[in-house]
Amino acid sequence: MKYPLTTALAALLSGFLLLPQAARGTNGYWAHGHSPKSKAMAGAGAALPLDAMDAAKNPATMVLVGNRMDVGVAAFRPERGFQASNDCTDGFRCISPGDFESKNSDFYIPHFARNWMLDSSSSLGLSIGANGGMNTEYDSAIFSAVNNPGGTASSPTGIDFKQLFIGLTYSRKIADHHSFGVTPILAGQSFKVTGLEPFQAFSQDPEHVTNNSFSYASGGGLKIGWLSKITENFSAGISYQSRLWMERFDEYRGLFAEQGSFDIPPNLIGGVAWQVSPSLTLVLDAQRIFFEEVDTIANGGHALFQPGAILLGTDDGIGFGWQDMTIGKVGLQWQWRPDLTLRAGYSLADQVIPENQTLFNLLAPAVVTEHYTLGLTKFFNNIELDLSFMYAPEENVSGNNPNTGMQTRRLEMEQFEIGLNLGFVF
Repeated sequence: MKYPLTTALAALLSGFLLLPQAARGTNGYWAHGHSPKSKAMAGAGAALPLDAMDAAKNPATMVLVGNRMDVGVAAFRPERGFQASNDCTDGFRCISPGDFESKNSDFYIPHFARNWMLDSSSSLGLSIGANGGMNTEYDSAIFSAVNNPGGTASSPTGIDFKQLFIGLTYSRKIADHHSFGVTPILAGQSFKVTGLEPFQAFSQDPEHVTNNSFSYASGGGLKIGWLSKITENFSAGISYQSRLWMERFDEYRGLFAEQGSFDIPPNLIGGVAWQVSPSLTLVLDAQRIFFEEVDTIANGGHALFQPGAILLGTDDGIGFGWQDMTIGKVGLQWQWRPDLTLRAGYSLADQVIPENQTLFNLLAPAVVTEHYTLGLTKFFNNIELDLSFMYAPEENVSGNNPNTGMQTRRLEMEQFEIGLNLGFVF
């Protein structure tokens, strides 16, 4: 075997992508956190070392978490769907009026991480986890009446989009109060869509728009971070993840912009941690996800599907019309007893889907903007049991599209998640 490490990592990514995970849709399609400790504080903690999954928020904290291993799973339940009104304009082919709810509401998302202290000032970490994605499945041919010269829409209609990541983190202390970290990232994605036959006539490659097998893509990028202890009780951290450059989805090169391109957008996180008292810590984070950097995600979907128009698969082809998202997060960590830590959090984000982008986003109704979270850690000698609970209250976006006249649609989503992690301290 010529490249055993690369081959092993690729095989591991492929195996994770075959698991029945949620393609989630929390902050856009971004996970609100990456381990139960952070998730219990609404994903905050860029300036607070917690566990071996810290590389996902700030690699600079890894040198402070010590020798440990974390393994866990999240049970995720998104309730999502849409309503189509009965106010279709004459001359337009609209979606059949009614309430449509996506199937497949229960998903399980695993994670694994290990951190090794190389010496007192440096560490090496490995982390594997899911970022997010999107999944919908409607038991209807929801696009059957929408400008259908391309063919009759099939049922079910929906998408299945998953993302997995492997990060290898090097973190190092600089003097006593500063550290940095760098994480090369290997990423894998899978995608499948069904029920879009009416749009094939508007693609530069009609055979690669819908109802093909799963398409897989790999790629990667880099995450860097910095952490500074400003005073004995106050720390600040910042991290930046570059755009992850991914292979194209060849099976859907007639659907996505730039012939199947679907890179992962960059994001920036900054935060502070204030130890208010010996037992109570307040964390505040702000995160910016640059969805507008990726054409497939950001390109508007309001062009008219009229005879002769080629709108899909081209360099400027129609996308989901998403906007950049800013998320504010606040969390509390309370050391209630020596063997028990309690946590709570709240986050609020911009709406990523504009009102005039409700047609294609029937497939990706990622409209949630708030998260309420709770959690705890119970200590058993060298083993930790971490639990988290997340509730994202129902949010909706109502709007229309030039292709369906004055008909309005309301996208809806509500979410629940329970996370479990075992941490082993060595």
